[in-house]
Amino acid sequence: MSLHITVPTEIKACGNIPKVIKEYAGRVHTGTESISVAKMESPSGWSEPGQTPEFDEYTLVIRGLLRIETKRASFDVKAGEAFIAPRGEWVRYSTPGDDGAEYVAVCQPAFSPDTAHRDEL
Repeated sequence: MSLHITVPTEIKACGNIPKVIKEYAGRVHTGTESISVAKMESPSGWSEPGQTPEFDEYTLVIRGLLRIETKRASFDVKAGEAFIAPRGEWVRYSTPGDDGAEYVAVCQPAFSPDTAHRDEL
C-alpha cells in the first residue's frame, strides 16, 4: 500500500547535547522494520557514543560537516557527500564544525536502539 508521509515523528536522540531526529519511515513512525529514513539536525559540538550496529547505515550530508570515526580512520563528510557504515563495524558520529550538520540517515534493517549496540558511557 502506498503511503504519503507529510509529517515525521520526532525521536529523542542519544548524545552529549540535544539533537533533532525526524523519522519519516521506520519502527517508530510507520512500524516499518525493513528500513528507516530519518533527517538529523545536529548542533555544533554534538557527539554520541560509538556503536557496533546490526544494520547498514547510509548517510547523506545536506549541510555542514559530520565526522564519522571507524576503527581504521576518521572521515569528515561534508555537504553533498555520503558515507556507508556496514553492519557489524564500530562507528561513532559527531558534529565538530561551527555550524553543526543536517543529514539524512537510511538504515537497513530499520534503526533500533536495541540493535545499535552503543558503547557504555
